[in-house]
Amino acid sequence: MTGSRWIDPGVGLSYLTQMAKLPIVTLPDPILRQPSAPIERVDAEVLRLADDMLETMYDAPGIGLAAIQVGVPRRLVVLDCAAEGDKPEPRVLINPEILHLGSQLKVYEEGCLSIPDFRVDIERPSELRLRYLDREGKLQEHDAGGLLATAIQHELDHLDGKLIIDFLSRLKRDIVVRKFKKLARQDGPL
Repeated sequence: MTGSRWIDPGVGLSYLTQMAKLPIVTLPDPILRQPSAPIERVDAEVLRLADDMLETMYDAPGIGLAAIQVGVPRRLVVLDCAAEGDKPEPRVLINPEILHLGSQLKVYEEGCLSIPDFRVDIERPSELRLRYLDREGKLQEHDAGGLLATAIQHELDHLDGKLIIDFLSRLKRDIVVRKFKKLARQDGPL
């Protein structure tokens, strides 16, 4: 698949400075089930949120983060699937949509910053074609494969209110939800 390694050209060194770490929303917070609304305009506020999300994702650490995971129900995703020790490859996807999913499937063990210390094997298409707005508000289309394709699907699930626990049987999902509800009661309000 051509073009599977792409970097949002609008992301410069700004993601390394002047950003704020945001609190990550965790299960059982009901906002995680809320569908995210499209972003009408790419402006300074959206770009600041994207930068803050990158800072939060890198600090967590993670390879992807959807705006809903920081309590903002908007269609914005940040990703960086660069291998540890490699140069960062930050990506900002505004109003992303999958145009095509490949027919080959691959299983990855997925974790989620909103469901800490929990992982599940999920089988997803290993290639996709994506459309999104970049940091300048320009429409882009790219092909992605492997881990990047999996991360994109995972984060776009968040934008639709879907979580990795939805790939489990109802019984296993209910056990995980009960565990996180119990932890939330123990921790109490922040």
